[in-house]
Amino acid sequence: MKFGPCPMDQAPGCILAHKTALPGRVLKKGHVLTGQDCADLAASGVSTLVVARLEPGDTGEDEAAGRLAMAAMGPGLSHDDAFTGRMNLYADCDGLLVVDADAVTAANRIDPAITFATLANFSKVGAGRMVTTAKIISFALPGALIAAAERALEGAVRIAPFKPRRVGLVATRLAHLKTATMDKTRRVLEERLRASGSSVFRETRVPHEAEAVAEAMTELIRQGADFLILFGASAVIDRQDVLPAAVDRAGGTVRHLGMPVDPGNLLMLAELSGVPVLGAPGCARSPKENGFDWVLDRLLAGLEVTPGDITAMGVGGLLMEIGTRPQPREAKRSGSAPKIAALVLAAGKSSRMGGPNKLLATLDGKPLIRHAAEAACGAGLTQTIVVTGHLAEDIAARVADLDVTLVHNPDFADGMSGSIRAGVNALSADIDAVIILLGDMPGIGADALGKLVSAYRGSRSCLIATATADGKRGNPVLWDRRFFSALKNLSGDVGARHVIAENPGFVTEVEIGVAARLDLDTPEALRAAGGRLPEDRQGS
Repeated sequence: MKFGPCPMDQAPGCILAHKTALPGRVLKKGHVLTGQDCADLAASGVSTLVVARLEPGDTGEDEAAGRLAMAAMGPGLSHDDAFTGRMNLYADCDGLLVVDADAVTAANRIDPAITFATLANFSKVGAGRMVTTAKIISFALPGALIAAAERALEGAVRIAPFKPRRVGLVATRLAHLKTATMDKTRRVLEERLRASGSSVFRETRVPHEAEAVAEAMTELIRQGADFLILFGASAVIDRQDVLPAAVDRAGGTVRHLGMPVDPGNLLMLAELSGVPVLGAPGCARSPKENGFDWVLDRLLAGLEVTPGDITAMGVGGLLMEIGTRPQPREAKRSGSAPKIAALVLAAGKSSRMGGPNKLLATLDGKPLIRHAAEAACGAGLTQTIVVTGHLAEDIAARVADLDVTLVHNPDFADGMSGSIRAGVNALSADIDAVIILLGDMPGIGADALGKLVSAYRGSRSCLIATATADGKRGNPVLWDRRFFSALKNLSGDVGARHVIAENPGFVTEVEIGVAARLDLDTPEALRAAGGRLPEDRQGS
């Protein structure tokens, strides 16, 4: 390919290197110049243009990108159309991305204009997630270089699909461990298993003794468990500790103890009668990502995990936070109109209200929660979910006649994140985006939700649409499905503000006025708005 200035009389058929304006129209970079284009440019005083001219044997950027992506594409992947020298690959199913890293590196070293990028190896992905992009930097490359890259990339990327498993859970008891903690541990584990279609078919709670654990493991396998997870009341700190000793007593094999991932150091990998056994570190009681997830996901995808695999996890194993950013250059995929849901958070204890549940307070003749639920139902969305917690039955009664799905968050006292996780997990599989509303913002109507939807549908780069009041961000917020995984991994009572801050390039602000920042947290705020408190009622 030749690149450089070209006289106008020689420019027809060449590729325009830079955007160029003409009266009444603009010629974009990459445009193939026609005779009329060149005549119009000459008439406007342009004598030369910087162009690219293909030579015999050259391959154009779109064809080249397509060939690389198709060469790399293994099982479980699909592709879009090549455009501006780029073709993307997408996961066709839920599973783990498996990449031949050496092959990708070899292809990228053939020529600087050849770039092939993927998500991190063994990333957990959902169906529809972009996992790979092949990008040709120049307008064309010699065909021999593309052929060499094709050979290097052959079958380099695939999806290992998750395989549903019948999981047996063994949990040990000590005096200090509360029953509520053990109950929550199971719920968190079930959420982890959800993406793979797996489930805890039976849980056995036993004393923190090797013999009791060994008997429980054997019995669960006899009952049909094809995967075992052990949660000890006390962390494993030695090869002779209770959980590894139990594996020995049951006739199994401890394959590895410990891992260079923090949090997650105290993990045990074992096997009993051909069934994988994972001894969970204490951090796995939390939904936040840790080393347990890395091993669990590989096993659920049918991948072998060796001691060498675990000891190689140290680089990148310091998990300070969870990555949430979508891949660079990724926009929403075009196609049919997106399906959008509403998620109304109605689980909190209204601590600042001093006793009564504020969502049962009345304003303009109806309960606060009714305002939010009616707005969601009236916005023409695909699905509306109301997450309950504190005084769940009373909240449910106030919206019983509406077309909503009720989801209960038993851990509502732990903060907003648990309600977001519960709601997102309950979304239909085909939902493309969700609007998260607070139940105590009666100024938010269906029209405000419609503005968020219009902003999302109107821009391929809008993956988060947040309501604002005089330019200050508030609620509600619309989230594209690319962030569902991040929302499911929230913890504490801070919501998802940090996810917005980490992804400024995908955020669209939608001005809806004071309603975006008007919530009724205190008795004074409620009365000032004309509301009336419900009867002071305690409960959980």
